[in-house]
Amino acid sequence: MTTDQQTLEWHKVAEKGKLPEGRVASVTAGRKTLALVHFDGRYAAMDNRCPHQGGPLGEGSIEKGVDDKCWLRCPWHGWDFDPLTGKPPGGHEDSGQEMFPVEERADGLYVGVPPEPDHVRTSTDVIAETMVNWGLKRVFGMVGHSNLGLADAFRLQEEAGNLAYVGIRHEGAASFAASGYAKLTGKPAACMTIAGPGATNMMTGLWDAKVDRAPIVACAGQVQVQVFSPFAFQDIDLHSAFAPVGEFNQLVLHASNYAEVASLAMKSAIVERDVSVLIFPDDAQTLPAPDMKAGRPDGRLAAPRMAPASDVVKAASEKISAAKRPLIIAGYGAREAMDAVIDLAETLNCPVVTTFKAKGQIPDTHPLAGGVLGRSGTPIASWFMNECDLIIAVGASFSHHTGIEPKKPIVQIDFDRMHLGKGHAVDVPVWGEIGLTLPLIRGRLSAQGAGGSAASDQRKEIADRWAIWRQEKERRLSDNRGRGINAASLFAAMTKIVPADAVMPVDVGNNTYSFGRYFEPCGQRILMSGYLGSIGFGFPAAMGAWAATQDFPDYAGRKVVSVSGDGGFGQYAMEFATAVHYNMDIAHVLMNNSELGKISKEQRSGEWPVWQTGLTNPNFAELAKSCGGMGLRVENADQLEAALKEAIAHSGPALVEVVTDAELV
Repeated sequence: MTTDQQTLEWHKVAEKGKLPEGRVASVTAGRKTLALVHFDGRYAAMDNRCPHQGGPLGEGSIEKGVDDKCWLRCPWHGWDFDPLTGKPPGGHEDSGQEMFPVEERADGLYVGVPPEPDHVRTSTDVIAETMVNWGLKRVFGMVGHSNLGLADAFRLQEEAGNLAYVGIRHEGAASFAASGYAKLTGKPAACMTIAGPGATNMMTGLWDAKVDRAPIVACAGQVQVQVFSPFAFQDIDLHSAFAPVGEFNQLVLHASNYAEVASLAMKSAIVERDVSVLIFPDDAQTLPAPDMKAGRPDGRLAAPRMAPASDVVKAASEKISAAKRPLIIAGYGAREAMDAVIDLAETLNCPVVTTFKAKGQIPDTHPLAGGVLGRSGTPIASWFMNECDLIIAVGASFSHHTGIEPKKPIVQIDFDRMHLGKGHAVDVPVWGEIGLTLPLIRGRLSAQGAGGSAASDQRKEIADRWAIWRQEKERRLSDNRGRGINAASLFAAMTKIVPADAVMPVDVGNNTYSFGRYFEPCGQRILMSGYLGSIGFGFPAAMGAWAATQDFPDYAGRKVVSVSGDGGFGQYAMEFATAVHYNMDIAHVLMNNSELGKISKEQRSGEWPVWQTGLTNPNFAELAKSCGGMGLRVENADQLEAALKEAIAHSGPALVEVVTDAELV
């Protein structure tokens, strides 16, 4: 079968003399992939797809058959075709392959192909358009054989300027990046993968987002519906696999309402602050849907404002009014309402301490800030929890890591009813949005006048406790066992150098504990793998944070400064090359102690021998340079500030490798 030559577009596909006699190669003419044949002194071009299962004929070979005739043999299953006419030996395809004319010109070989047909809107086009309408601006993922239709839909949206795509090196990095993006902005990002192992690689980052209430839409390719079975290549039951993590979990099939499925996925992610999953069988990704309208959020989202009843506000206000030494504990759930938290604290002249996940939500430079409470915290916060006579917990979940004392009188405020009194009873549980509830309480206190609160002014005591702790930190700067820089020195330097408006993703490990203990935030936004505590989070989350600085004006121009240990960075080290590829403005601080130091410490604490925690590392600074970024290695504490300044000033990916002592944390 030969193409009509009246409507052809000609494309150069090869240089003259580059395809030897008796050989075949895959070439591309426009978007058409062809098998180019050089046989018996002539050239021929045919459709590259074998009609059996789509095998690439251009990767086949020209072989002599039992009839002594030469045939072009498909590399997948051995179907044969005449190398010059595309005709089969007979019996399985009467028409043969579609043939395309070849011309030998002075500058090379040209093939004529029909003009590209107009794009027919597809099922995944409808879904991508719907997701964009609901606010999707960023997709992280890996293009592969079972998501090509979906990938093309995202490509069209990117070319239209509606979203941006980041191609990662490992699917786990895609979901962690989406999680970091969502934690920073509160807006959903998408991550895309192929079937089978690609989908399972994404699971950890999805769980990280789920337990920290970050909105994500996971888009997973799947094998064709007709080959669903336990024995098909890369087929696993993705719907069941994603069921525990996906608040919304849906197969997109031939009869699906594509706009509605995508709308529900986006709405669930936004409203529930959770993970939505869409699974796309390969043969359902390119179904024609020319007339289906994309979904939109208009009329489908209510404003997230919810205030408690007046009697509940009265009960909480009376409890707070009677306290002499109240303490406010702000959790991650209060991150969007910190102005209201600080207003209440200033009314009461009481300290505000945070959970570790909420570190930085009130700057340590504020006169009422008391640092972080719990295992990764400071003695300041512990002091005030021990000495208070009332805890006002806002957006905090009472995790074991934080260690909020349950025997203290407690007023708890949260938008999630399940968090109220979750692990034990509290005196006054208040269900409401924090940003609406705290002004109501403050208003009642103010209405009572100067005598309306029994609280004493604790500002001087806060300053005194900070002075004691800073003296202790200063003493630790001189700790030196000759095995690397101590953590106190690194984070003292970072406290001086890191910009106040920086975004700081932090990994899991000893680096996290040291960061919580020593770094004093003065306005930075800190991101971490909170409840899941997943090592490897830091650098992919930094990629997500950088993407957010490109997508939202509120974050434009903010430097991303991330922190990890060598164990965490090693899990996704090649994503540094991804950062170089997209010129991401990230300064990454890597604490290299050649050890899984936190695990060594836990083995000692449990009175086990230290076993299998040592690491053999490359020179990470040289690795960064080899990827095309900046790499700096710091082995002495007096080099810290200069290296940090240079990396932060660099426009693009930079890595500061700090050789640290695993025990001086």
